[in-house]
Amino acid sequence: MATTLSAFRKQISGAELKPACLIAGAEHLLVIEAADALRVRARELGYSEREVLDVDEHFDWNLLGDASRTLSLFDSRKLIDLRLPTGKPGKDGSAAIIEFCKAPPPDTVLLITANDWSKKHEGAWVDALAKTGIVVPVWPLKAEELPAWIGARMASRGLKTTSDAIALLASRVEGNLLAAAQEIDKLALLHGGETLDAETLEASVADDARYDVFRLTDAAIGGDASRALHIVAGLRVEGEELIPLLGWILMQLRALVRLSSAGANLGTALRSEHIWPAARETLFRHALKVGGRAHWERCLAQVGRIDRIAKGRGDGDAWRELERLIAAIAAPRRAAGLLAP
Repeated sequence: MATTLSAFRKQISGAELKPACLIAGAEHLLVIEAADALRVRARELGYSEREVLDVDEHFDWNLLGDASRTLSLFDSRKLIDLRLPTGKPGKDGSAAIIEFCKAPPPDTVLLITANDWSKKHEGAWVDALAKTGIVVPVWPLKAEELPAWIGARMASRGLKTTSDAIALLASRVEGNLLAAAQEIDKLALLHGGETLDAETLEASVADDARYDVFRLTDAAIGGDASRALHIVAGLRVEGEELIPLLGWILMQLRALVRLSSAGANLGTALRSEHIWPAARETLFRHALKVGGRAHWERCLAQVGRIDRIAKGRGDGDAWRELERLIAAIAAPRRAAGLLAP
């Protein structure tokens, strides 16, 4: 059966881990943090070997079977970290996962993470995982749930806050959990141990507003290439890590891909994607008007290219490729010369 994030964290705190775990959802930050929690717990329990499998359209699913049958000479426990971005393993992948779940190898844990999820993704492979291990669907927070999440995260970082400060930050980040997390971490460095009210929070975040990651995507989606590229330059100068930036960009592009198929139901789709307030909805409507599904899928492919370069698995300048991506998001009609075919 599916479980909640809070129940999942209690389950992995025990003396043994389930042999398989699926963590899936479009709320990228929550998926990452839940997966990180399992990885940390696995290391604590002696799963010292870790093998990462990145699934793409050319992935050989025999690699999963190979990984489950081999341990290094120096390790006794192994974590197989399988990244399935689309949440759709296909026929071969479903069969491979079901086969793993039929007879999980001893001293091995299979962690599957996916960045897209809905009821349509479920199937026999998910049923097999649920029977053998844990399935954790990560659903986007509702607007009314965001203040409580922000308050809890602030408290976990040692911040004392008033309700008006929490409400202000919730309004400012507009549903973007990654942006909220980054702001909270900065505030914890600047105001740890203090009581943070709305006035203090506003003063603290005003100076760096130009270069916030969520402002970057809003500028690009709204078609303001000059401002978006200026923000990229500022982030690079400030020494921001590139890979975390890609997480939020990836989420926005996936939303655009889904929204591009909404047709006459766009208004409903925008609400289901938690695109709010109205000013932000206007940005997305503009982007969908000038760019079709094929364009947004090409932008997604560019994110994958940048990620590989940033991790040393591809050639090129990752920041330069990010500039190309941002320019393509802002100007879909001129994207042919910016994105790889």
